[in-house]
Amino acid sequence: SCAYRMKQNDQSKSDTTEKIQKVRSMWTIIVEMLTSLKKEKEIVDSVLEDCVHPCILDGTDVVLSVPGFLTSRVESEIHGYCTGNLYEDGKLNFLTVIQLLNEALRTLRDEHCRCELKELHRIEEVVTSYKKALQDLETNLRRVEQHCEQKCQSISRKEEIWESKWKTILGQCPFNLIFKDEPVSSVI
Repeated sequence: SCAYRMKQNDQSKSDTTEKIQKVRSMWTIIVEMLTSLKKEKEIVDSVLEDCVHPCILDGTDVVLSVPGFLTSRVESEIHGYCTGNLYEDGKLNFLTVIQLLNEALRTLRDEHCRCELKELHRIEEVVTSYKKALQDLETNLRRVEQHCEQKCQSISRKEEIWESKWKTILGQCPFNLIFKDEPVSSVI
């Protein structure tokens, strides 16, 4: 019983140590992230807290021009991405602007995907044409090989016929007559 309790104590200590290590590693990650965002935070703070020229994000001086294509796309959408007008009480409605920008990004993404598909189809057509050209070349190569083989066989048959004619007329091959009197070393 005592050994069992000691084993449980050791197990709970190792579990506790493991949990502490996990928390420490998570805390390290959080601190690193906050440190990496420190410069960005300072930039935003300096824009928003500029004492000389305070920035007010109300959009009164901003004039937005929404392209007709985007307007028609947003109006034709059933989902109703945009929930309001661009301007409310003479001030820019940032929620609507963000929704419009999101819709513009979706449109760009869709167009990019279509372009990629067109490019993919074009590449497939080129590959198909190259495959066909390769098959045509292989077919022509086989024809040339067959033609060469037939010519070689034809030449071999003609040589045999020619040698047999010489043998019937002279009784031996003409090369034997030519090289018969010469020593072997001079032939080589």
